[in-house]
Amino acid sequence: MEQGNEEKRETLLQNNKAEENNTNQTGNHVLHGENGMEKENRENAAETVKINGVLEKNCDYSPKHLINGQDQLLHPHSLLPQPEAPPGLTKSASNGEDCNRTDRSISTGDRPSIGRFLRDSIKRISSLKESDGRDRKSDPPLVTEFHLSGLKVMVKSHGLVDFNFKGRISFFSRSGCRESRAVRSFFRERGLRFVEINVDVYAEREKELIRRSGSAFVPKIFFNEKMIGGLEELNLMVNGGDFEMRVREMMGRRCPESGPAVPVYGFDDPDEEERTDEMVAIVRVLRQRLPIQDRIVKMKMVKNCFMGREMVEVMIEHLDCGRKKAVEIGKVIAGKHFIHHVFQENDFEDGNHLYRFLEHEPIIPRCFNFRGSANDSEAKPAAVMGRKLAKIMLAILEAYATEDCRHVDYARISKSEEFRRYVNLVQDLQRVDVLALSEDEKLAFFLNLYNAMIIHAVIRIGCPEGVIDRRTFYGDFNYIVGGYPYSLAVIKNGILRSNRRQPYSLIKPFNVGDKRLELALPKVNPLIHFGLCNGTRSSPTVRFFSAEGIDAELRVAAREFFVGGAMEVDLDKRTVYFSRIIKW
Repeated sequence: MEQGNEEKRETLLQNNKAEENNTNQTGNHVLHGENGMEKENRENAAETVKINGVLEKNCDYSPKHLINGQDQLLHPHSLLPQPEAPPGLTKSASNGEDCNRTDRSISTGDRPSIGRFLRDSIKRISSLKESDGRDRKSDPPLVTEFHLSGLKVMVKSHGLVDFNFKGRISFFSRSGCRESRAVRSFFRERGLRFVEINVDVYAEREKELIRRSGSAFVPKIFFNEKMIGGLEELNLMVNGGDFEMRVREMMGRRCPESGPAVPVYGFDDPDEEERTDEMVAIVRVLRQRLPIQDRIVKMKMVKNCFMGREMVEVMIEHLDCGRKKAVEIGKVIAGKHFIHHVFQENDFEDGNHLYRFLEHEPIIPRCFNFRGSANDSEAKPAAVMGRKLAKIMLAILEAYATEDCRHVDYARISKSEEFRRYVNLVQDLQRVDVLALSEDEKLAFFLNLYNAMIIHAVIRIGCPEGVIDRRTFYGDFNYIVGGYPYSLAVIKNGILRSNRRQPYSLIKPFNVGDKRLELALPKVNPLIHFGLCNGTRSSPTVRFFSAEGIDAELRVAAREFFVGGAMEVDLDKRTVYFSRIIKW
């Protein structure tokens, strides 16, 4: 009996060994160990793929197991792209042998490649600025790796990027400064986040720059609270090999409160904002005491108006002055655009002429630089306002556009502190004296205003998609400038094109009695079309101009427009092809 049981046990053990061998050969048993080939393939499949500007030596992105003596693919999750070697990486960097084994395993078909998936991932983390709760510039995302089925992918940018960055790189700059642009490009290429403090935008920070560095020269670079210097000192540090060491030291500790602070919301100069026009006290009394009401004149209903004699009588009573003195004060108030004649017949006269306050004009509340009430601050010179507008918009482009300014990040502009300050700035255009500008200053002022309004319009109402949308876009987006509304179409055709009809229109922008007609340029410069950005893909690059070099800058803009792909020459057919915008 015992001998029989012994024989049965041996028979069962032999059957189990045979079944185990059979299972290992067919590849269906995964819990009893691996043979040498399987282990090698599993290690190759789990090998980390690194990206440091280019792909590393191992080009096999397909995790495999040996089944029936052949390589078989282990597919990732169905929601992820199917693995495929990126195109052009068919040769090994070391020996030139074909390492694209994936092509022998599966057909590419129409599946998205893993290379494209990795490139898209790199694009998502390559943003040089990111809007977080602190609105801090140049913060890269915190995602550094992700996992596929059987494959771990590490993403590393070229340079010194460290996503556990605790310190702060900050530098003071100015709009249009070449050295500031070089410092900005250097940090972007290295993948280092930074805080830029543009003293043209944050005017109050210039005093801090002088206090910290002893001068107002820019750029000035700070690693946490320590000043490194300018572009020359940065180059010396890089060439001497100390840059990486200094950056890594700075990465490990947070910036103390003694370091340059991140810009926060506020006005350019709070002291300037408190100054009000000397006539404001009189105007406020007039707003309270004048009988403002609707009246019927010339068979028309005129809303929210008052008579000139009513205003004169209120001023005589309030100021205890004569009638002649009250009329003179009324003309000053009208000249500063607090009030306007309803039909633009005169500035101000005593009698039954009808006037109304600027904020009561029907179109004024629809202007995008008007916020419920007129700006009573003292009007600044138009030339100063033009320079401020150009500098702040240059700062926005340098911070939120590509190097060639062909691609603008409107979403991030809309959330930026620079744009908030721009919106505050354009409120000061309401009563600015534009007639005081020279011809070149006027040309630069309205070119810059048009391009700035385009960016503002895209942010507020979006890009136009059809003919009707374009008409609305260019005709209904208005700013109030110097007491009168200006749309994009009015600036282009009325001012810059010397009051010419726009295509498919029967009337001119300004009629004979329009006060804005005085601003129309006496002669049309055809190069203006290469300085106006329409927010379309084929339009000229957005740029801003200076009154001193406007002619040369327009010629450069025209040359760059054609060199940049707006013109193609076919010598064989003796034909020149232009961009569609030339037809417009």
